Amino acid sequence: MRYLTAGETHGPQLTAIIEGLPSNLNVLAEDINFQLARRQKGYGRGLRMQIEKDTVQIVGGIRHGKTTGAPVALVVENRDWTHWTKVMSIEPVEEESEGKRRVSRPRPGHADLNGGLKYNQRDLRNILERSSARETTVRVAVGAIARAFLAEFGIKVAGQVIRIGDVEAVRQDLPIDELIRITEESPVRVADKDAEAKMVAAIDAAKADGDTLGGVVEVIIEGAPVGLGSHVQWDRKLDGRIAQAVVSIQAFKGVEFGIGFEAAQRRGSHVHDEILHSEDKGFERRTNRAGGLEGGMTTGEPIVVRGVMKPISTLYKALQSVDIDTKEVFTAQIERSDTCAVPAAGVIMENVVAWEVAQAFLDKFGGDSMEEIRRNYDSYLAQVKEY
Repeated sequence: MRYLTAGETHGPQLTAIIEGLPSNLNVLAEDINFQLARRQKGYGRGLRMQIEKDTVQIVGGIRHGKTTGAPVALVVENRDWTHWTKVMSIEPVEEESEGKRRVSRPRPGHADLNGGLKYNQRDLRNILERSSARETTVRVAVGAIARAFLAEFGIKVAGQVIRIGDVEAVRQDLPIDELIRITEESPVRVADKDAEAKMVAAIDAAKADGDTLGGVVEVIIEGAPVGLGSHVQWDRKLDGRIAQAVVSIQAFKGVEFGIGFEAAQRRGSHVHDEILHSEDKGFERRTNRAGGLEGGMTTGEPIVVRGVMKPISTLYKALQSVDIDTKEVFTAQIERSDTCAVPAAGVIMENVVAWEVAQAFLDKFGGDSMEEIRRNYDSYLAQVKEY
């Protein structure tokens, strides 16, 4: 199972094509749109969220609400395209129009300069349009389908914000349905109400100063069976695949599982999860410090993964840059931006992690239809129970 995305932040649309989905999976546009709407929420977002009201068009691979086994094609239109038709025209344009909104001053923290040098582009808009976090819109759409697949097997996905700036929330170890309910009601997707007010105030202070804030988000996957992923090759380890997916999200710079970096400060007896067994539950762990993954495989405990998002690179308090034409020092050009996108980034992370778990699930219980996968899954659960 794989997917590709295409499109630019101010182009006509964003597109994704998913290949390898089994047939007879229930997929509704409204479920995808729910996840797209979640991505656009969160305290600290910029004006673009008032322009774009993202909705998906399913243009291939689904008929009468079910996948057919063919590639699934998704389209999300950019409503702001009407203001960019000349600037982003696919056809050749006159020299005067070609120079409009040209970017020659790379912004620190962005792909502008590196991409311009790599692809030999004198207009850095050709880089920033694709490297923009706007691309995550269709990755969330893809993840929504992965969530629908996982839900068929009782696997749930949740997330919570752990930190914004210097404000750290107390991690809430709640039943997953309750965690989902509480965080959906929070403007910063946090379950700690005391931290919520402090986070909102920190965002307001950063905005007033023309600055931005990053943070830490946590994703929990509950209900994944033991044995997803594999130890036999580096690229089949599920924690490695999840880590790659997380740091591929624009502005993410770090990832950890379970107690993560804290493990470096502890002795081994306070890091590893003891194994228990009972007739009714089978094998389980006393704790879940490993975050549900050992040896590149799921343990049957909840998958717990956290990602670190740096502050958004586009500042209204512009940083110094150098014009690629004149080599003179300027303040970097400003594109429309958010003050803090950590709550929205948590939604993106939920969906990219859901995709990796769904892919590992299909690798393990592969089949061309949901019915075939179900038979394989049930047979495996019976095997594990008898072990």
